[in-house]
Amino acid sequence: MNKRKQAKCIMIVGTGSDVGKSIVTTAFCRYYAQKGMKVAPFKAQNMALNSYVTIDGKEIGRAQGVQAEAAGIAATADNNPILLKPSKKNFSQVVVLGKPLKEMDYREYRETKHEFLKGVVLNSLNKLRDEHDLVIIEGAGSPVEMNLKDRDLVNMQVAIWAEADVYLVADIDRGGVFAQVVGTLALLTEEEKKLVKGVIINKFRGDISLFDSGIEWLEEKTGVPVIGVLPHIQLPEWEEEDSVALSRKKDLKENADLDIVFLQYPYLSNYTDSVALSLEEDVQIRYVKSVEDFGNPHVVILPGTKNTMDDLVFLQESGFADKLKEHVQKGRELVGICGGYQMLGELLVDPLKVESKYDQLAGLGLLPIQTTFFAEKKTKRAAGKLLGTEIPVFGYEIHMGKVEWQEVRQHMFVLEDGTLEGTRRDDVAVWGTFIHGVFDSDQFRHYWLNQLREKNNLPPVEKRISFSKTKEIMYNKLEEWFKGSLKVELL
Repeated sequence: MNKRKQAKCIMIVGTGSDVGKSIVTTAFCRYYAQKGMKVAPFKAQNMALNSYVTIDGKEIGRAQGVQAEAAGIAATADNNPILLKPSKKNFSQVVVLGKPLKEMDYREYRETKHEFLKGVVLNSLNKLRDEHDLVIIEGAGSPVEMNLKDRDLVNMQVAIWAEADVYLVADIDRGGVFAQVVGTLALLTEEEKKLVKGVIINKFRGDISLFDSGIEWLEEKTGVPVIGVLPHIQLPEWEEEDSVALSRKKDLKENADLDIVFLQYPYLSNYTDSVALSLEEDVQIRYVKSVEDFGNPHVVILPGTKNTMDDLVFLQESGFADKLKEHVQKGRELVGICGGYQMLGELLVDPLKVESKYDQLAGLGLLPIQTTFFAEKKTKRAAGKLLGTEIPVFGYEIHMGKVEWQEVRQHMFVLEDGTLEGTRRDDVAVWGTFIHGVFDSDQFRHYWLNQLREKNNLPPVEKRISFSKTKEIMYNKLEEWFKGSLKVELL
């Protein structure tokens, strides 16, 4: 019996960070999946604090989870075999094949782990190529960081290993697009440049025909075809990979009744718990860094954090701790998710120095729980119901600490295996949970928002969005954006 031929590979690299590689890769995945091909995304090494938990409890970059959804497949650790999660200055937690390896600085990572990690990358890439018709590879940052190229694990070296057709994405919105493209191509080796099949200009605003002469100039100067100019696309539901995207989320809604604040602390992670809420017409989401911008929100949400102890210190030193207690005393609601849930407790204990330099810290004292940090990270999908109801919830857990209750347990949810999860108080509107994505559950989100409206003397909203349907619309929109702007016949 003949061995199945390995899948063809397409690689998307960029002239720099945040030029749109992830969204273009997602569009490629969707386009080819809709043509009936079995497509897999791949990013050898990702640095991100927004992660995604696979069905089997492995942790990968969020973008690769979203790309797998767009391709219609279940994400696995092979889609992103190396994930770097910055944890403190010059250090990252290194996650390999979905499980934490260790925390290390860049020098140790680069100088002692390269050969081992190279083997991991090649094994995952070959596995995906054996199991799929097409692998869409995403690079990281720029492929011509000259001080890093000798130990490259994510850009053109991967393209060479995969014999990939490479497409270079440039961001015209930030300016200097001609220098971006020409400079990047000029710094590639001859072997690398031979793999580049086209240039994609992204984030164009206005009349695209005005760039026709620019296309001619680029093609004449570089000898590489420009296969398309992608118009700037507004996707408020897009699940961004890192908090750099929060700087762009400043639009205020005119008709929003509910003001919900997410605190943006230094080690914020998995802030995409806000995405489904932000799509509801009556909800205004604000991401707040300082007490001066706090305002008078109906709800404050403490989201996830990669470093719970240091972000707790930030809350105490910045004045947020007092502001939150004042918020609760006024009868307003306070919610903690994952690390934010732990910070709401009475005590956080870190005997192994897993999170920080502190042995223990007093929490905000708003929930009757104590957290102890252990070396092993818990990553799993979660599903259950709001306690005492038939309202379903689902999401995922990804945390280091274990919670113990200091008094009578008042839980939020009951999971499918009967486990009681989360904590709430009856005397004030404070509750917390380890479940990321809890607001993605339509029934729970609709119920919670209407309860919130009732508390604030607002009429209920009968018609709300379906988050799963909204995401499907988003993927279809991406496909049309892709097909309508690229010369797909050249791919």
